[in-house]
Amino acid sequence: MSEQRSVDFWFDPVCPYTWISSRWMVEVAKVRPVSVRWRVMSLSVLNEHRDDNPEGEWGDYMWAPVRVCAAVEERFGQRALGDLFTAMGTRFHLLGDWGNLSAALADAGLPEGMAEVAGSTAYDEAIRSSHAQAVALAGDDIGTPVLSVAGPGGEQVGFFGPVVSPAPTGETAGQLWDGFLLMATVPGFYEVKRTRTEEPRFDMDMGD
Repeated sequence: MSEQRSVDFWFDPVCPYTWISSRWMVEVAKVRPVSVRWRVMSLSVLNEHRDDNPEGEWGDYMWAPVRVCAAVEERFGQRALGDLFTAMGTRFHLLGDWGNLSAALADAGLPEGMAEVAGSTAYDEAIRSSHAQAVALAGDDIGTPVLSVAGPGGEQVGFFGPVVSPAPTGETAGQLWDGFLLMATVPGFYEVKRTRTEEPRFDMDMGD
């Protein structure tokens, strides 16, 4: 039997490619002995000192969902955070319902009143701290998601990505995970990339 693995998955719920990659990770957990620890990061924090902020048009609105995520993680824990991410992603990216954080909380079985933290800075320090951990592992020339696993010596190894669209399922999802783990065992491996040629696809690639 394969060794049980854990992976840290940093996300900002507003990013469509991060949502798709997260659905791949959910599929991986079905076909490989993997547990996922969901963690928050922020595209607002990532881009706040850049002259050409690619998410600039969103303004302060981008803080709202991740603040609610941070509050839920602190109050209710990892499982609840994962449930909320699923609910937010479904509403944001599949239904186009971007403004209704209360409904996303309700979908996840969480108190709708927690949507009030969207306009508060109370959880910004926690967001920045979690974000900084992702950057420390993967570098500052990144986006979301960031994934981290234990390397061959037990140290944590972090990467930006994978960015995949649509999300593979079944054994195809497992094979992509196997490749990701293989890359993580190679000292000095840094980057594989090609230019995206399509808009994000939210349908699932059923694979094998």
